[in-house]
Amino acid sequence: MVRGLVVAPGGGRRIVTGAQDVTFKVTGRHSRAASSFEVVVPPGFDVGAHVHARSEELFYVLEGELDLLAFEPVVRSGDGWREWVGESGERVVRAGPGSVMFVPPGCPHAFANPGRVPARMFFQSAPPSAHERYFEELLEILDAPGGVDQQAVVRLRKRYDIEQLTPLRHGG
Repeated sequence: MVRGLVVAPGGGRRIVTGAQDVTFKVTGRHSRAASSFEVVVPPGFDVGAHVHARSEELFYVLEGELDLLAFEPVVRSGDGWREWVGESGERVVRAGPGSVMFVPPGCPHAFANPGRVPARMFFQSAPPSAHERYFEELLEILDAPGGVDQQAVVRLRKRYDIEQLTPLRHGG
């Protein structure tokens, strides 16, 4: 018998740390195509620009505003991805509710919350499962005492098809 899945508002497995709040809505247990999450992005959180060789992602802003990057810059320099410019003049977009960002494999991308209130987004990653484990491990690192261990983030990201281009930051 084939069954679908209905997840009620507030439903799903939730992981909350001082850095992020992630609710797993559809996991690799349910889908062969993609994992889906609801993510609350706190003020000051910056995932850092990064690239996936094999994964693709979709971000849909539900509440608040996020700065979004989804292009190859003319020069990948420094850690200020918000200043990057693409070959055709692309720039980072300040995105509000209803905005969508799709990221194919190999495309540099990033998101950050520039505001004073949390933003909320729907996030989908394909193929499923790997990003679920990545989120679990990342949130442990972000919640550890003493601030973000950037080397731990680098090691984690290498294991999960993520080439980090600029640092991950949270808390201001």
